[in-house]
This record gives sequence, structure tokens and C-alpha cells, in this order.
Amino acid sequence: MTTTTVPRTQDLSEGALGMALLDIERRDLATARRHLARATAQGVSTGSNASLFHGAPALEFVLARAHGADDNVRTAVDRVVDARLAAAHRRQASGALPHLAEWDLIRGLTGLAALLLSRRPIAPRLPDVLACLIALAHPVRVRDDGRMLPGWWSPAGPDGKTMAGGHGNNGMAHGIAGPLAVLSLALRAGIRVPGQEEAVGTFAIWLDRHGAHYWSTAAHLDAEQPPTADPARPSWCYGQPGIARAQQLAALALGDPGRRQAAEDTIETTLTNPLHLARITDSTLCHGWAGLLTLTRAVATDSPAPARFAPLIQELHRRLAADWERLPKSGFMEGRAGAQLALNAADTNGWSRALLLT
Repeated sequence: MTTTTVPRTQDLSEGALGMALLDIERRDLATARRHLARATAQGVSTGSNASLFHGAPALEFVLARAHGADDNVRTAVDRVVDARLAAAHRRQASGALPHLAEWDLIRGLTGLAALLLSRRPIAPRLPDVLACLIALAHPVRVRDDGRMLPGWWSPAGPDGKTMAGGHGNNGMAHGIAGPLAVLSLALRAGIRVPGQEEAVGTFAIWLDRHGAHYWSTAAHLDAEQPPTADPARPSWCYGQPGIARAQQLAALALGDPGRRQAAEDTIETTLTNPLHLARITDSTLCHGWAGLLTLTRAVATDSPAPARFAPLIQELHRRLAADWERLPKSGFMEGRAGAQLALNAADTNGWSRALLLT
């Protein structure tokens, strides 16, 4: 393992690592090895950019789908986890607000928690990572004006630039729905650390109030009620479907049938609304038909009434099958590999765990 600047071949989203997931699902291990060799030819990052979607953790995730992640890879990932935990602890001790990259799914601790949760046996560092995510449920007092803000509030906007008043991101990929999902999945797996159920409740209640928006602003906090959200693109990464799946997982973890019913109703209502569907413009996993199909299958599997989702799944499959070959990219999150994985309903290797859907 080396720490170096490397090309995006080791990127799970669009690089060769992500493409290997499709090879492994198809049991085409010869092609998978070629993609893996390409991904690791110039080293594998264990630096500050390493995450579930890049570098050593992404490599472990892919290898584990073929039961091939060895101790060397896991040791390298453990060093990444230790460094990220230390950075989060320093930030917490300073009283500063976090940036999304500290804790989100794509770049941060939520993604690392998802990876450690998928290890067998469960990784010893997982409770420490979960504890850092739980700490986000504790409000932070801003030094400048003494205002209390949610512990996951970021001083920067989704584009990484400083945003007046900061923002609270709500989506699955970069927002608080990600920690909600992984903490709930851990509870369902029998893994509990102090404050976990309370944090799940805090994040779920926040999304009850604010989840209709991609993100919340300081003005939303000041309002008696958040403004009504305009119809937006429904997707896995941002929007109602990803949030609803996180809410369903929370309901299953907490034994809350009312929340589960509301989450499932949201999926059905959103994905049968022409105003929402008209805003979907591609077939990708991240924000298109492939992600919605994979998500809806997961929702149906965990529902006591899976048959209600059968027409939705059939229609999403039809739309994806008709459109995926036009995708210009070849990779996992925004390309043809991910779309083909979604078309195959089996998910025998657990690739959808990278999306916090299972």
C-alpha cells in the first residue's frame, strides 16, 4: 500500500474498481482481475482522500464481494479509519462544526462504517466509528454568536465553498440520511453503542421536518415551519426516495410501524407522481432509474406488503432497460456498470451495501 496521488481508476464511483463489481456479480473473475490490476497499478491511496469510494477502503469493499480481501488490505484500511477517527476527535474537541467529508457516505465516516459493518467478523473499530456518528446528534454552540446548531451542520455548502449560515445536508450520499441508515443497519445487525437509538431518533425526527428539501439553510431553522419544497428529482443520492429508505431502516431498527408505513407510502407516492418522474433524466445508480429500482427492491423486501411495490418495480425496470445503453460513462455510480447491476435483481455479492440500501 502506498500513499500517493493516483488516477481515478481506484475510484469506486467511476473507475476500474467500480467496474469490477459488475464482473464479480457476473462471476467473470478473469475480467475482474484485469480491472483490479488496472486500479492498483500505481498504488492505492491510504491518505486523507481514502474512503469507501476511493483508495484502500474501496479496494477492500470490492475484494470482499469476491471474498478476497486479505489482512494486508484490511490493515491498510484500519490505518485509514484510525486517522479519520483522530481527525474527527480533534474537530469535536475544538468545538468546530464538521465538514461533510468528515462524516458522509461518499467521503467520510458513514462510508467507513458501512465497510466495517460488512466485515465478517464485525470489525473491532466499528463501535468507535459509530460513536463518532452518534456524536453528530449533539448540538454544537457556535462561538461567534452562541447559536446552537445541529451537530452535523456544515459551514460549507454542498459544493465545498463557504456558505452564509452553513447548511444541514439531508441526502443519503452527503447528508444525515446516511448516518441514519448505517446506524439503523448496525442496530438490525445487533450492534449497539451508547446513544445509538437516541441518535437514530434525532436524525429521523429531523428528516420528518426537513427531509422534503435536499438541504436546510439557516433560514429554515429560523422559520416556524420549513418552506414547502418544490417538486424535485427523486433519487437515491438526494431527495425523498433515499431519505424514505433511511426512514424505513430506522423504523425497522426501532420497532416503529407508523414510521415504516409512512416511509413506504412516501416511496409509492413519489414514484407514481408524474411531476417528480419528469425530473429524472438518466439511468444511473446515483440519481436515475437504476438507483430507484435498486432502492425500491430493498424497500419491498423489508415491507410486510411487498406486493404493493411490484408494479413500481416492473415500471422502473422497464424504464431502465430501455435507456441504460445510452449512458455515456462506463462506471458504477454514473455509468453502464451500475445500471447493469441494477437490472440484475440478484445482488448476490452485496454490492448495494455501498449505497446503504442493504
